[in-house]
Amino acid sequence: MAIALSTLVEEADAFLNASRISDYCPNGLQVEGRPQVSRIVSGVTASQALIDSAIEAEADVLLVHHGYFWKGENPCVTGMKQRRLKALLANDISLLAYHLPLDVHPEVGNNVQLARQLGIVVEGPLEPENPRTVGLVGSLEEPMSAADFARHVQQALGREPLVVEGDGLIRRVGWCTGGGQGYIDQAIAAGVDLYLTGEASEQTFHSARENGVSFIAAGHHATERYGVQALGEYLARRFALEHLFIDCPNPI
Repeated sequence: MAIALSTLVEEADAFLNASRISDYCPNGLQVEGRPQVSRIVSGVTASQALIDSAIEAEADVLLVHHGYFWKGENPCVTGMKQRRLKALLANDISLLAYHLPLDVHPEVGNNVQLARQLGIVVEGPLEPENPRTVGLVGSLEEPMSAADFARHVQQALGREPLVVEGDGLIRRVGWCTGGGQGYIDQAIAAGVDLYLTGEASEQTFHSARENGVSFIAAGHHATERYGVQALGEYLARRFALEHLFIDCPNPI
């Protein structure tokens, strides 16, 4: 079955409430390809490797979390950007990208989907008074040590995380997928035992250690694989389309 590209884009935009979320890049249709869609390929980042895989899979739409045209980047279509765009346009593949709208969505969002992978019961936003908050807080069904939770994360995500062990058992968890290390102070203020995100900065270690909180950096890519898969599956069910998630390995 095939549907109009415009229909797919309208549904994804509305489902993610994309127009109401301020972001660092345009959300929605970034590159327009063929007008009819029957096969979606999804992935985390619209890298050349993912584009090449989408071409091989004969995708009509490439659906990603990390697309193009970020604020502050060089707007010239040269080098890597030229090669990526040329490949999409030459093969008539549309690029559909959602950044913050996919992070915060209550059903298919990266943070909610990561909680499901790790067995964390979602309790609410990391900053209840901040409407722009991205992270969440929740609890484990059974307390465990930081080392045991880190092993659980490694088994679930297939990647060895960076771990800073704090004081005591882990009951209450704060998390933000991707590059959310800057939220560690808000997590500490929220009274978590452990904060988990994708990346770490030099000062993250000191914030965790000096406040007795455990910290895990589980990988930007690894923590953000699940939202775009869930969105692709939703759109495929909604319109009876084919959907294939392709994971291009990234150790960061």
